[in-house]
Amino acid sequence: MPVGFRWVRGHVRADRALVDRFAAVPVAIVSDNMNRMFAGGADLRPMHACEGGSGGLAGAALTVLTRPGDNLVIHKAIDVAERGDVIVVDAGGDTTSAVVGELIARHAQVRGVAGFVINGAIRDLDAFRGGNFPIFATGVTHRGPYKDGPGEIGVPLSIGGMVVHSGDIVIGDADGVLAVPRAEAGSIIGLAEAQQAKEAEILRQIESGTWDRRWVDEMLKARGFTEE
Repeated sequence: MPVGFRWVRGHVRADRALVDRFAAVPVAIVSDNMNRMFAGGADLRPMHACEGGSGGLAGAALTVLTRPGDNLVIHKAIDVAERGDVIVVDAGGDTTSAVVGELIARHAQVRGVAGFVINGAIRDLDAFRGGNFPIFATGVTHRGPYKDGPGEIGVPLSIGGMVVHSGDIVIGDADGVLAVPRAEAGSIIGLAEAQQAKEAEILRQIESGTWDRRWVDEMLKARGFTEE
């Protein structure tokens, strides 16, 4: 296959039941249990209505590497995606031309795509922020895309230092986007769910005024904190 115009097939998608478990946990808690090292970067922001817990993203990644400002291969990825896939696009972080707009996004939504993560720009912002179809991007511009290629589907990506392989679990909420390696997702979700339960108990203690705060002084003493 020629480099620059290819579809690397045969990846294994994360189990749907596992994806559903991640969908129920805030991205921040999952990130904590991946040692806070794998975020997609603060520039990846939700462009859709992502308030009050709605508009969360969770699905198996289908990766797209494209020439900045070109969406030919993004169109192809949507046509071959399976229901529940998240189209993860590395468009080089370029925000001078949008690679996804209302028409292509609506086509993806009708086909059952779970959402988009785009290291690049979108347009037709009003069409997105009025709904909760998940779309995360690094910018917005009215200038549209080219459709010439090159581009590749199914290849590994690195977005803001976050490595994504097709089949990995991708999650997103108002805090941003995170990719969870498929091979490690089972152990990570167990840790994240345990932390979620622990934090729910802490919130209960805060409300009742019973949260034990001794750990703060113990940590400061261990660090040599003094009072003057």
